[in-house]
Formats: sequence, C-alpha cells, structure tokens
Amino acid sequence: MSTEPTSNLFLYIGKPLNDEYGRQVGKIVSFAVSPNGRVNGVFVEHNDGEFLRYSNEQVKVDGEAVKLLTPIKLRVKTLCDEIPLIWRKDQALNELVEQNKVPSEMFDELHKNFEGALNQLKAEAQSNLESIDREITKCTDQIRELNSALIHIEIEREIGRIDETAYQTSSEIIQEGFKTVNSEKSDLESMKSQLSNLVLGETPTYQKVPEPEEAEASEEAEASEEAEASSSLPEPPVVVHVTGADETEF
Repeated sequence: MSTEPTSNLFLYIGKPLNDEYGRQVGKIVSFAVSPNGRVNGVFVEHNDGEFLRYSNEQVKVDGEAVKLLTPIKLRVKTLCDEIPLIWRKDQALNELVEQNKVPSEMFDELHKNFEGALNQLKAEAQSNLESIDREITKCTDQIRELNSALIHIEIEREIGRIDETAYQTSSEIIQEGFKTVNSEKSDLESMKSQLSNLVLGETPTYQKVPEPEEAEASEEAEASEEAEASSSLPEPPVVVHVTGADETEF
C-alpha cells in the first residue's frame, strides 16, 4: 500500500476489501501506523466475522477501491526476480575468475554462497508450485460446480418451475462466477509456468556479442544449416486442440 498520511488513509475505514478478482473479502477496520505516519498493516473484518491483519505489501489502493493481493502471487514475483539475479551473479563470478580478477579461494566461497541461496530459492519455488497446483484444482472444481448450477437452472426453467426474473438473476451470478474463476485459474497457470522454468533451471543465458565479421559468417552458416535441415524434414502433423468441458466459459 502507498504510504500516504494517516488523514487520507482513514477515509478507507468501513470500505469493502476485495481480492484481485472482485470477490469481497471483508471491510477495512483500521490501520497499523508507525510514528512517522507510514502504514505497516491493515486490520480487516472478514465476512465471517473474523478479524485479521494484513501487511501493507498485500494491500493496494486503486482509486476508490482497495484490493487484497494474492500472497502466492507476491511470492512468485519475488522468486522470479531473485532466482535470475543470483544466477547472473554466479555467472559474472565465473567470468571474473576466467579473467583472473578473483582469487580461486574467494571464488569457492562466493560460488558456494550463490549456489546455496539458489538451491534454497528453487526449493521454495517447488513448494509454491505445489500450492499453485492445489489452487488450480480448486478452480477446476469451482468451474465444474458452476457448470452443474447452470445446467440445473436451465432444466428448472425449461419445465417452468422458475420464472424469468429468478432465472436471469441466477444466470448473471453464474456467468460472473465463470469470469472470476477462469481469470484466477489463468493467473495461476501463468505463475506455474514461470516457476516451473525457474525450478528446471531454464534461466536466460548471456553470450558474448560477436564482431561484425564473425556475425556475418555465423549467419551464413546458420542459413546453410537451416536450408539443409528444411529439405529433409517431414510435413508437420495436423494438431487438433480439444478444450475440456471444465474449462469452458459460458
């Protein structure tokens, strides 16, 4: 949350706190404010009556709305920043050793530190992947239940047991549910893809930029190889993508 003066922050007391997908979490009750007027946390009354405190990093003010950011998304972002950074530092250390700019005994110590930190972050990323998988499963289950709800309301309408007003109300709620859950599931799958690449060690590599003469020769060699390869390749297969019923948005 932006660290605004307390006089402005207290204007949000009593306002709803929603998650990133528009679902209401609760209402803002108070703020934890440091002596210098900066926010350290937000106190929230949940819809079930429970009171919880969230850190300022988890809460975002967006105009008149206040949003609760997903904790797992915040951690994934941190991991996606920290893992490549440590990897690049280790790569730079290797290059400095090759240039005789770092003593070998210092290299061993620093390399072990980088390697240990990297392995620890990758282990945390793996743990987050498991959490993401559980959340994706929950979304899949919700989509299945929404499909079931839609089918049942259509049946009741077809046999005349509910009027058009009740049907429209139910239908709008279900459609909004599909929109919310599919949006969340899409975010989770994107996070899973990012973390999977990091855990598997698919970190970007950095290569020396060749001189113009080297680059030209390299391009000609690559073009020749591509031409030879293309002449011997079989026709590409036709792929038909089938969308599962549980991922269909009505």
